[in-house]
Amino acid sequence: MLEEKNDNLQNADGQKEQESQENVITINQSALDEIDNSNAEENEDDSIQDKHIIPMLDYDSLTMEELTTELDKLVHNHKVMAIKDHVEEIRKSFMNQYHHLIDEKRDEFNESNTDETATFEYHFPLKNKFDAVYDDYKTNRNNHYNQLQKNLKNNLTVRNEIIEELKNLVDGTDETLSIADMFKKLNDIREQWKNAGAIPRDKYNIVWNNFHFHIERFYDLIHLDKEARDQDFKNNLEQKQVIIERAKALLDEADILKAFRELQLLHRVWKEEIGPVDREHREAIWNEFSEITKQIHDRREAFFGQAKEREVENLANKNEIIAQIVALGNEDIQSHNGWQSQIKKMEALRESFFKAGKVPAEVTEDTWAAFKTAVRNFNVNKNAFYKDIKHEQQENLSKKLALVEKAESLKDSEDFKATTPIMKQIQEDWKKIGHVPRKYSDKIWKDFKDACNHYFDRMHAVRNAENEDEVQAFDNKKEYLENLKSFELTGNHKTDLDAIKAHIEAWKSLGRVPFNRRHIEGKFNKILDALFEKLSLSKKDTEMMKFNAKLDQWVENDDNRSLEKEQFFIRKKIDEVQNEIFQLENNIQFISSSSKGENPFIKEVEKNIERHKEELKLWKEKLNKLRDI
Repeated sequence: MLEEKNDNLQNADGQKEQESQENVITINQSALDEIDNSNAEENEDDSIQDKHIIPMLDYDSLTMEELTTELDKLVHNHKVMAIKDHVEEIRKSFMNQYHHLIDEKRDEFNESNTDETATFEYHFPLKNKFDAVYDDYKTNRNNHYNQLQKNLKNNLTVRNEIIEELKNLVDGTDETLSIADMFKKLNDIREQWKNAGAIPRDKYNIVWNNFHFHIERFYDLIHLDKEARDQDFKNNLEQKQVIIERAKALLDEADILKAFRELQLLHRVWKEEIGPVDREHREAIWNEFSEITKQIHDRREAFFGQAKEREVENLANKNEIIAQIVALGNEDIQSHNGWQSQIKKMEALRESFFKAGKVPAEVTEDTWAAFKTAVRNFNVNKNAFYKDIKHEQQENLSKKLALVEKAESLKDSEDFKATTPIMKQIQEDWKKIGHVPRKYSDKIWKDFKDACNHYFDRMHAVRNAENEDEVQAFDNKKEYLENLKSFELTGNHKTDLDAIKAHIEAWKSLGRVPFNRRHIEGKFNKILDALFEKLSLSKKDTEMMKFNAKLDQWVENDDNRSLEKEQFFIRKKIDEVQNEIFQLENNIQFISSSSKGENPFIKEVEKNIERHKEELKLWKEKLNKLRDI
């Protein structure tokens, strides 16, 4: 009876121990399953292992330019399967922003366009660049998959052959092998298994279980050689205890994703590279390793929970920004400056929205829809205001066209005394009228200016014809010009420069010539140009001396028309040079930063930019001279 009771107690204790182990396994199973699934996935393609090394940025907070740069960096510097999650996140964020931009441009087009047959088109070079990089990724991905399938198939064949070799070893097909030789053969098989390469994910667990089934058979086969078996069990136990100690250290790793990644590797080594231990320690060490796995898994789940909380905070921020955009669009603004201020605020809110970060996946589309609706309503109100402005500009256009017609009707008048005040008043009235549509502004200004210049040129011509002093000045200058043709430079820079300046002053002292004979001034300027070219002056100094000489002549002759024409010409040149500089600098921005360096094309563009900047300084200096006059 005592023995039976003891047996019952032992059975009860054994049952409790078994239930306790089953409870541990059940509690830890989700963590173990995730490890197994991850390892099965990564076994199929070892390049996936790199994905944990690449930081997953908050792509929703990046601009389209930054997203394109990041995509280019990933595609051309990392394995294709290591970046697949990154690429899809980048593409989703880029396309959201791109579609929003296109919607805005389409709304602006529809608001401003009056031609019902016109088709909306918008060219966005950055989209072409993004698509080109994404196409590179797809090409790499397709090539990778094609090669991967071949490798997986070959590796599966190799592993099945290794299992067959192990099976033959256990079944004793070679009876000449001693126990030591069998252990040596087993180690060779393990090494082959370790280096056999990835196989299809759905075959991973089946093949692994098959391999380790025959490993267990091997140990059962050699149980008679207790010393060899126990030594191998001891070595395996020591290796697994080292793994457990390393797993414990991971509990203190600050980077939880890194800790989980290394834990996966520990499980892979435990499962694939280390053999079994004796039954006395087998359950205990496995339960200890499982419990550590669960703790790290729980920390990882908590980390993702915090990320979810951050997404909820981002959602609240984005909803607040949307509310501010709605309020901005509802404000009653009745001035151009006011709307320009609103537009700046709107751009700041848009930027804040894009930088606010990721929101929960289930509300991403709704949040985008609310944002786009708020922006669209803002643009509708803005465009309605500028539509009214365009109506006002049409009225201004009608008023200015009337002034053009009046100026053209008076430009040939011979009654200068009566007409001159009227023409001056017309010019004053022109200044008081506001802007007209841009596509008409240049033409009507040219027509108006030509009519006014025609009248005042005729008036000055008539008056100059009556001025005897001016006629005498012309004769004197004509004679001076003949004498100047024989002037020769000495070769002494200072002496020659002083001599040229003296000729300029002498010429000015001869006085103003009749309007219809001012061509003589051009002849004098040509001689000066030739002389300046022979002097070793800098280009800037030469240009300014020639320019100052012209200014002095125009001022001396009260030639306001030439002064005005020169001022218009210089302003136009300043705009052209500034636009050229902007275009060159903009072109450089589209070139990848990694390709700049010693690129000769970039150096040439930068030289052109510097040359244009020097040219711009010269034109601005000339404009300042004119303004002083």
